[in-house]
Amino acid sequence: MTSPIIVAIDGPSGAGKSTVARRLAERLGVPYIDTGAMYRAVGLAAREAGIQLPVEDAEKVVSIAEGLVIELVPGNDGAARVLSNGRDVSDAIRTPEVSAYASAVSAIPGVRRRMVAQQRHLAERRGGVMEGRDIGSRVFPKTPFKFFLTAPSEVRAQRRFRELQERGTPQGYEKVLTEMRQRDRADETRQDSPLTLDDSYVLVETTGKTADQVVDELEKRVRPVFDSGRPPQ
Repeated sequence: MTSPIIVAIDGPSGAGKSTVARRLAERLGVPYIDTGAMYRAVGLAAREAGIQLPVEDAEKVVSIAEGLVIELVPGNDGAARVLSNGRDVSDAIRTPEVSAYASAVSAIPGVRRRMVAQQRHLAERRGGVMEGRDIGSRVFPKTPFKFFLTAPSEVRAQRRFRELQERGTPQGYEKVLTEMRQRDRADETRQDSPLTLDDSYVLVETTGKTADQVVDELEKRVRPVFDSGRPPQ
């Protein structure tokens, strides 16, 4: 039986991973797996359970994560709907407050172990395009398709600033930039599965490029293998 082909897209917040991964998956006709949404679902559950930031009871958060079954279901708009124990939390997990919780819970090793197990289960069935912080370094380190999307923090903050405005949850640009830099530091310095870039990745600078231009760049590298249906040698 042929192993499923997995494309890993990693990078910092606001680099364009979600949009690029979703569109690449659509072009290739494979599942799109938004691992960041899974951590957001855990963050939302922790917030609703009364956990305060900064997190002091990590074991309670791990228990919450272990009690969640998170599903990513294709939606009519191409974006995956996020179900947490059967409840659609797709919109609830996208608020700035839940972003802060997602950052906090993702640093807890027990939470990451639970999410990595679920992510591997999702991808090992059909393959697909996965995006997050540690897909190529931890979840599927042996995949030959590993891309690291990046852009300066000011560019990423401007993108997030516009995104929040469009969602009806606006925040000031300076606040968005400060929070993004804090998220970068947390992602890069956490003990378990930090955000890292090594020679196994293809580095893709997204500044000044449209999402479709970035997708074109990635598709050129992976399309021949997906069309052949055979893993690369």
